[in-house]
Amino acid sequence: MQRRSFLKSTAIAGPLAAPIFASAASVTPEPVAAPFKMKFAPHLGMFKHLAGEDPIDQLNFMADQGFSAFEDNGMRDRDISLQEKMASTMANRGLEMGVFVAHKIYWKEPNLASGKEEWRTEFLDYITKAVDVAKRVNAKWMTVVPGHVDLRQDMGYQTANVIESLKQASAILEPHDITMVLEPLNFRNHPGLFLTKIAQGYEICRAVGSPSCKILFDIYHQQIQEGNIIPNIDQAYEEVAYFQIGDNPGRKEPTSGEINYKNIFKHINEKGFGGILGMEHGNSRDGAEGEQAVIDAYRAVDL
Repeated sequence: MQRRSFLKSTAIAGPLAAPIFASAASVTPEPVAAPFKMKFAPHLGMFKHLAGEDPIDQLNFMADQGFSAFEDNGMRDRDISLQEKMASTMANRGLEMGVFVAHKIYWKEPNLASGKEEWRTEFLDYITKAVDVAKRVNAKWMTVVPGHVDLRQDMGYQTANVIESLKQASAILEPHDITMVLEPLNFRNHPGLFLTKIAQGYEICRAVGSPSCKILFDIYHQQIQEGNIIPNIDQAYEEVAYFQIGDNPGRKEPTSGEINYKNIFKHINEKGFGGILGMEHGNSRDGAEGEQAVIDAYRAVDL
């Protein structure tokens, strides 16, 4: 179903809908639904049944539903022409660009932990090229995952190797006011990775000592890896620049699992966080009904 036909037939009749009085000549259409208070960021494919397959239609649908941000792990690999069209649409619709993955992630090889110069050089080349992508789509954050552990080296040496690579990457990013956010990942979905815990990310960011190197706090991953979500937010907060969302078990929308997202969002807001919260999860139900359920879940946990 195309976005405009869906809106005409269903969305305007919803309890959160507002009449549209803007003329056809409006440059920036008003949202159909009330804006979310927090900067929740959907991704492409999350609403493909309601919005259609076209990325631009999906972005417009997100804005119509009251979302004010968007993230796209795969932005780096999209055609430049599409990146530019997406950037223009986001600017016109008031969608702030969230993270994209900055580099090739090594899921089984210790690229940054190893300290090997060829892997470090490759990583820094990815970071340099990612700056162009970030500028093209008005992004201020890019995701970095240091790769697998090096089983032949003590953890201390591996940590030093990672820190050195990130210091050099920060020197590339700082002049452009762009931040790489390090994402600790859980042992169940991604066994054997170097970076797994928030405290570990905090230690690394403190050692790098750059505004361009911060933590991506993925609440789903950390619920599995170590729990203790709110205390870890408090202890690491000064090095956290970005949050991602997913309930556990299943990595689906809030209210589908065990995590009390309403309390977590309230706590984050009270700490003064005004940044993006990426919706990096699937839908617990299939089809258009499941996509509407995602929107309704975020209405339920919004401030």
